[in-house]
Amino acid sequence: MVTTTLINWAFPHLIIPQSNGEGHREMDSLEGLGKNKKVTRTCDFEMPLHYPRYTKEDYAKMEEWKVDLLLSQYGLDHVIKGTSLDDKRKFAMGAFLWPDQL
Repeated sequence: MVTTTLINWAFPHLIIPQSNGEGHREMDSLEGLGKNKKVTRTCDFEMPLHYPRYTKEDYAKMEEWKVDLLLSQYGLDHVIKGTSLDDKRKFAMGAFLWPDQL
């Protein structure tokens, strides 16, 4: 009884993402019992599920392309565009290392 009630309440509120092939995702809302509404997101940012496990020494030796890739995976590439490799490394250390690791 409780499970049936929960499913009946939750199902119309589900949001199902679908890619439209143009870099946007459309969301089909099942709210309204069968009356699907389309909502388009323009942001493609997706946070990785893992946290970088590099040490301070790893960042100090990391090549520029790798620092750029790491920061872009977390949506931080716009912050460091046009800066030196040393500044990129320092930014990555500040963003991903805990204070006791600095």
